[in-house]
Amino acid sequence: AVVSTQSTGERGWKVLEDRDAIYKEFLFRDFNEAFGFMTRVALKADKVDHHPEWFNVYNTVKITLSTHDCSGLSHKDLDLAKFIDDAAAVFKAKFIDDAAAVFKAKFIDDA
Repeated sequence: AVVSTQSTGERGWKVLEDRDAIYKEFLFRDFNEAFGFMTRVALKADKVDHHPEWFNVYNTVKITLSTHDCSGLSHKDLDLAKFIDDAAAVFKAKFIDDAAAVFKAKFIDDA
């Protein structure tokens, strides 16, 4: 079943315009934290049989969630998004929503 994305938007997840999916980027202190976060998410995703599309370079992790079976977003996406947000909070990851935020996170906040 397709579900509302209102709660995900409030937590920084963006609805992708070109497909039925939500997307979010995270910035960690280093690769070790990013990989630790990805490991937590991978274990949960495997347990619930719902796997994210993701991309990692050093301390940045980009995640897309969608449910192909229903051609849209399902409760599986919302539940996994909540878990992802909670896991990112453990590592004090920063949510990245635009280029200015990336610059600030990399060069100002860590100064």
